[in-house]
Amino acid sequence: MGKGEAGPVGQKLAIALAFGSSAAVMVLELVSLRLVAPYIGLTLETNTAVIGVALAAIATGAALGGKFADVVPPQRTLGPLILFGGALVMLILPVVRWTGQALANDMVFLVLAVTLFAPASLLAAVTPMVTKLRLSTLEQTGTVVGRLSAYATVGGIVGTVLTGFVFVATVPISTIILTLGAALVVAGAALTFMLRGVQAAIKPVALAVIGATLTVVAPRPCEVETAYHCARVVADPSREGGRTLYLDQLRHSYVDLDDPTYLEFEYIKNFAAAINGSWPAEKPLDVLHVGGGGLTMPRYLTATRPGSKHQVYEIDPAVVELDKKELGVRTGPDLAVTVKDGRLGVRDEATDGQDLVIMDAFSGQSVPWHLTTRELITDVRRVLRPDGIYLINVIDHGPARFAKAEVKTVQAVFPYVGEIVRTNGSGGNFVLIASDRPLDVPAISSRLEPGMKFLDQPTSDGPVLTDDFAPVDQLLTPYGQ
Repeated sequence: MGKGEAGPVGQKLAIALAFGSSAAVMVLELVSLRLVAPYIGLTLETNTAVIGVALAAIATGAALGGKFADVVPPQRTLGPLILFGGALVMLILPVVRWTGQALANDMVFLVLAVTLFAPASLLAAVTPMVTKLRLSTLEQTGTVVGRLSAYATVGGIVGTVLTGFVFVATVPISTIILTLGAALVVAGAALTFMLRGVQAAIKPVALAVIGATLTVVAPRPCEVETAYHCARVVADPSREGGRTLYLDQLRHSYVDLDDPTYLEFEYIKNFAAAINGSWPAEKPLDVLHVGGGGLTMPRYLTATRPGSKHQVYEIDPAVVELDKKELGVRTGPDLAVTVKDGRLGVRDEATDGQDLVIMDAFSGQSVPWHLTTRELITDVRRVLRPDGIYLINVIDHGPARFAKAEVKTVQAVFPYVGEIVRTNGSGGNFVLIASDRPLDVPAISSRLEPGMKFLDQPTSDGPVLTDDFAPVDQLLTPYGQ
């Protein structure tokens, strides 16, 4: 023990507590982003809000922890603090899942904010309490405070790196949360027993057991928890071969295992109309797909245009595995599926190598902004042959400011741009068509489903999206009225 340091908590234990509590807060912050994603999407605004809640919890916990350390001996409160924090962590999963099934999307985030704030605040109070226990004089205050603050910061870094690069990529979110909660409960119980005796640990341990039990019976939004999505495949009761791929609670893809020419979704039918109105029937095409999902379009084009070759870039390896396991996908010479970010995939493609590029990587809740910009679209134009077509599925609602901005951005690159929209003007899926050759408006229009119309050279007052300026999350209206 160094001069000026004293108390029932030794230096190594104090460092471990400061390190571990800060690491736990950062693990909570990162997994909370995945918890809320199935219900409100994973956007810049979602990230900002969760980070803001976590920082507010850290500030509150640090302030109150320091204040109460001067009022109540920390050896009486430190163990129960960690114990209760762990117990509350184990309640996060069931609370968020039940509210996610029952409440509106904005209310789900409010519930998450409350459930994240409480345990994060308790854990953030650990470091100032441990610091109080390590001080006996003012002589080495700077050394003690600096050392523990440094280890707390290192703990936060380690928690962030391990969660982002290891935990989320290898184990389900539920496992991470329950393991973290259990570790905190065990550590808190041991510390409580050491400093206060076994009686003080009974109630928090009981709360943790309740939380773990509720997690088992809480509704599960995922069949597979991936690094990016909650994913599941649901059979269509009205169609024997019909299967729907859900990503984060949204219907993402529909395939008929027995009939690849059957198209269910409106925007997929619009894709087919644009393609069949631009090339002769059965002409084989070389196609680049950015975003795989259930691989509906590769199946359709292979069936209707034998000899077509497909290169698919899908960022989520678990979705690809689910496609193979439950949707019967078989890769081969005519269907290459590469796990890779779509932007990097387009960059690697040869110039003038594709007849058709299909961008289907946007969802109705969150959009990878780097796939919307003028720079990406310029690279797509490089990849396309002179008579090639670029198709984009854009989902927007309300004033459709994001859809308008994407129209304007595509028009900044391609001379011919069209848009397939609903005749009633409501939001949803907007299919953009771009090319260096004139679009066959009559041929495309004649193949559209009732209720759809083709706009040749649509006007737009939206901004041009660039790598330097792409406020996609702020432009997007993610839900219909």
